[in-house]
Amino acid sequence: MILFLTNNQITKPLYEWLKKQDKVVIISDKISIDFLSKINPNLIISYNYKYIISKDIVQKYKIINLHISYLPFNKGAYPNIFSHITNTPSGVTIHYIDEGIDSGDIIIQKKVEIDENETLNSSYIKLHQEIQKLFIENYPKLLYIPPKPQKEEGSINYIKDFEKIKKFLPLGFETTIKTFKELYENRQL
Repeated sequence: MILFLTNNQITKPLYEWLKKQDKVVIISDKISIDFLSKINPNLIISYNYKYIISKDIVQKYKIINLHISYLPFNKGAYPNIFSHITNTPSGVTIHYIDEGIDSGDIIIQKKVEIDENETLNSSYIKLHQEIQKLFIENYPKLLYIPPKPQKEEGSINYIKDFEKIKKFLPLGFETTIKTFKELYENRQL
């Protein structure tokens, strides 16, 4: 049985695919060690899950996380947006969860080219399509791929960091990456 932790509809295609592979329980609420002990999942997948998983759970269970950044860059919130203003690679990473934020050992990752004429929304969708594709292409061998520690320090962003830059998105997430970068670099608005 697979436990699928998510809080976002964009993960639905992967959830539907997983249901064809095994029994899947989907949870959007915060999980506890007692809950996990009762359902005893074979695999736990976290994908766009808004809760930080507690230390006692991380120490007892192997949990795979799907993150739409090329780790170690842009850990945390809004990785797609921050990759454009920090000039770090765009990509997707499947990694194990540890006690840090997106700092666990990397199972597999892929760089993804994003055109500056795309919107932040279309690039977000593209990254989600790529990570779901990467997961499906490598399932079930993901658990047998030797993970690699994250060597570089990278970067981390929080929701409060996004609050400081959202003023550079005049069309919200429909703003093109090019416009966003120009406004941010020139500190216009």
